[in-house]
Amino acid sequence: MRLSRSARPALVVSLLVAGLTAPIATAAAGEPGRSDRPDVIAHRGSSGVAPENTLAAITTAREHRADSVEVDVQRTADGELVLLHDCTLERTTDVEEVFPDRESYALSDFTSDELARLDAGSWLSPEFAGEPIPTLREGIRALGPRTDLLLEVKVCAGEEDLGKAVADALREIPGYLPRAVATDSLVVQSFDHDETRAFHDELPEVSVGLLFGARPTDAELADAAGWAQQANPRHTLTDQALVDQVHALGLDINVWTVNAESDMRAMIDLGVDGVITDYPQVLREVLRAG
Repeated sequence: MRLSRSARPALVVSLLVAGLTAPIATAAAGEPGRSDRPDVIAHRGSSGVAPENTLAAITTAREHRADSVEVDVQRTADGELVLLHDCTLERTTDVEEVFPDRESYALSDFTSDELARLDAGSWLSPEFAGEPIPTLREGIRALGPRTDLLLEVKVCAGEEDLGKAVADALREIPGYLPRAVATDSLVVQSFDHDETRAFHDELPEVSVGLLFGARPTDAELADAAGWAQQANPRHTLTDQALVDQVHALGLDINVWTVNAESDMRAMIDLGVDGVITDYPQVLREVLRAG
């Protein structure tokens, strides 16, 4: 994961809010030393071929030579941090078979021991039968020393203080945080910008990113430039003007979720810093082909 750009002077932020960034954006597009090859970021692991957010998906992403793995983190009823995208368990586990009489299948209503009874792999293929829901610690261990982590804090209804809980959990993994900070191999992001800020307040030395489901406004980007390192929008919202605007503010931009080869090439041509994809092996081939 490349080091984030240095923040521009406050004047740039003021100009952005005023809508006067075109000259600055043009200059930033030609900034010396910028790589024209984006990071390959495996979305929920190599989720195109392995069950998302599992150890199998993470290890497959390593085999596919992903630069970074993006996973989602949530909290169980007994406070364990685990990797899962959906707020409920039905889509990617056999929870309805194992616990047929439960009134709620929200992950936050299950303990870690209960989750350990679930199969999180068979929904995709019998090949992955018995694949468990991993803990955050298990997921980090599966990354190994050469693959970076893009960790999404998934805030579901009723969840509070998850950003702080993630910070606390990362502190408790022996040796992980000093190494991750020294190598710039960890970024924490979320659609919930308040929880992102709460995490940042706890661990300001760790890079953070803001996810955007709608095109970010000038004001949102100006605010992000004051404390975050990344602004990460949906790829269908991203054009050259947005990429240049984000770069002019000293931020990196990772786009999601890019699965078609034509879209991969389009994002590469725009000069984004990272491409988040279910198929990192395909993106790697697209980059190799030039």
